[in-house]
Amino acid sequence: MVIKMPKSKNQKLKILYILNALKKTDENNPITVNGLIGMLNANDIKAERKSIYDDLESLENFGYDIIRTKGRNCGVFLGAREFELPELKLLVDAVLSSKFITEKKSRQLIEKLASLAGGGDQTSILKRQVFIEGRVKARNESIFNTIDHIHTAIADNKMVSFQYYTYIVRDGRIERVARHGGKKYEVSPWSLTWDDEFYYLLAYDEKSNMIKHFRVDKMTDISIMQKPRKGKMLFGVSGIAAYTKSVFSMFGGKDESVRISCSNSLVGVVIDRYGSDIPILKESDDRFIFTAKVKLSPKFFAWVFSFGKEMEIVYPENVVSRMRASLSELYDLYSDKKK
Repeated sequence: MVIKMPKSKNQKLKILYILNALKKTDENNPITVNGLIGMLNANDIKAERKSIYDDLESLENFGYDIIRTKGRNCGVFLGAREFELPELKLLVDAVLSSKFITEKKSRQLIEKLASLAGGGDQTSILKRQVFIEGRVKARNESIFNTIDHIHTAIADNKMVSFQYYTYIVRDGRIERVARHGGKKYEVSPWSLTWDDEFYYLLAYDEKSNMIKHFRVDKMTDISIMQKPRKGKMLFGVSGIAAYTKSVFSMFGGKDESVRISCSNSLVGVVIDRYGSDIPILKESDDRFIFTAKVKLSPKFFAWVFSFGKEMEIVYPENVVSRMRASLSELYDLYSDKKK
């Protein structure tokens, strides 16, 4: 006579409880069959050793990498995961370095990423290497909602409206004020792009007939309009990627093809900025020349200046003259006659 064990209301969830327990294991922290039985009993689920082995086999047949260990730490643990520890560390570092993600959101995201590491040593290692305090972070807690609205608008081919803020100094204090006289911007969103640790919206402004950039963490009160997007033709045949490549650190300015002479030691800097496909010409044994289309802005001239004699604008003359003027203004600012 076979005596059947009474089933609880959670009995059908047994294999899910087992899978959840396995996700908290690693090679240094396996779980025994007795441990699984104890966990199930604590959740009002009756189980025998044979049924546990059957469930583990079912999970293996479904594709889970369940590894059995022998010796003092005999048991089972989940092997291959959707994300390995180095991959999760890379994602955590990306969250930490993202200035547009607030400290609160950063902690929430890192907790979710840590949960994917399983449990035990893997999670502890990941969390030990996280340092949020002291980092420059945005304060706009609605950033994820803004990003979600932008993605939806792009997918639905709709315009968006939003308020855009900047910072000013008033009576010795920093204040956040709405730009555009407090009126909402109405633009056609085309892409979200990453630059200099911030997230930017790339959009077409019909009123000025220009493509503009907006820092996402400075956008608030966003809504999706019923008007269809416009401005696709402004990106040309090369598309959005080519346009963003020509934009220099999200600072506007006139487009200009500029020829620059560089020390050979700066080839890595040029590749980081313009990509490995940028054509270069040998100028001398220790220098090369490249030509790039840039946005002429104070940010561009400051970038060139930061490399001193190692980098020099050589053409066109009007850009060289602007560089001289910028250096002259800087010299006057710090000259002895100002003291």
